[in-house]
Amino acid sequence: MKSIIILSCLVAMILAAPQDVTILRYDNDNNGLDSYNFAYETSDGTSRSEQGQLKNPGTENEALSVTGTFQYLGPDGVLYKVDYIADENGFQPTGDHIPKPL
Repeated sequence: MKSIIILSCLVAMILAAPQDVTILRYDNDNNGLDSYNFAYETSDGTSRSEQGQLKNPGTENEALSVTGTFQYLGPDGVLYKVDYIADENGFQPTGDHIPKPL
């Protein structure tokens, strides 16, 4: 019985160990003033890209407007993709798996 428990623990530790993930692509452009963009993709199917732009600079209505997308392979084997906007109206994600407001 003890050997089954030990074997089960070893199998669980192996399955929980981090997988080797390789960065396939990484781009980053930050001009330090009013905009930026970055993107990356990894060997496990994860990717993300984002662009930010300062709107109304120097005014009381100055706000950062960000658009982006990310995707990842879930533990259920499904590829999840989320597109989003983040601005003065908050974070607004959309995706097939995200419930739509009524």
